[in-house]
This record gives sequence, structure tokens and C-alpha cells, in this order.
Amino acid sequence: MKRLLIVAHAPSPNTLRLRESVEKGARNPDIEAVEVVVKAPLEAGPEDVLACDAIILGTTENLGYMSGALKDFFDRSYYPCLEKTQGLPFTFYIRAGHDGTGTRRAIDSITTGLRWKLIQEPLLCRGDYQPEFSDQCEELGLFVAASLDAGII
Repeated sequence: MKRLLIVAHAPSPNTLRLRESVEKGARNPDIEAVEVVVKAPLEAGPEDVLACDAIILGTTENLGYMSGALKDFFDRSYYPCLEKTQGLPFTFYIRAGHDGTGTRRAIDSITTGLRWKLIQEPLLCRGDYQPEFSDQCEELGLFVAASLDAGII
């Protein structure tokens, strides 16, 4: 059984909807050999990362950066995971009120240092909230879980 970890900050009803959509896609009934673990960034830690086979990160764009909660997760997890999770398959989504580029740059910088492997272009949900953001997040969760299930990642 493979383990997919979803670590996503969801401070509002819309961002909670996005996290739930990622989880829904990952828990698709056609996926048989993937355990899905969903945690808020302040609840997740290095032990969760060390126990997973892939990870999906989710954050809001806060002042052109990731959420403080996701940054805290990285602060607590970076060094314990640094030498042990190289090549970890991951992707992420950003709920961006603006363009999300600073947030992406920050996540790219940290995950490059960790030497994680980006397996899907990050999803940027930009501008005013759109219902299709949920569909896109569900597809993201399905893609990663199905890839794990099939042994592609």
C-alpha cells in the first residue's frame, strides 16, 4: 500500500473546498492501493513526510508568499527530511488572489533544496474564486493517486 500525504492550508470555506476536492480525487474508488492522509500544515510534521510515497501541498497566497502555516511545516520538516526524502514525488496548488508567482517561487526554492521531484505542473487558482477550481483540484488529487497506484511514481 502506497501513502499519499496531502498537506494543505484551508483557512476559508473556499480553500477547504479545494482541499476536500484534492482528497476526493485521491480517494477515487478506482484507486485500490493508495492510502490517503490529509493534514493541516500545523498538524503535519517530518514523520508524516518520511512515511509517505508522494505529497500534495496546498496553500493560499499571503502577501506574495505561501501561508505562514505551510512555511511552519517546512521549517519543522526541512532538516529532518533533507537527506531522507530526496526524489519524493510532489506537486502543489496555490489559491492566489493575485498571480501566485512569489508563492510558487518560495515553494520551488524549498523543494529544490529538499531535492523533491515535481511530478505535475503546480495548479494556480488565480483571481476571484471560480467553481472550476474544485474540479481542477480533484483532477490533481486523482492524477497523483492514480500515478502512485499504477507504480508510475
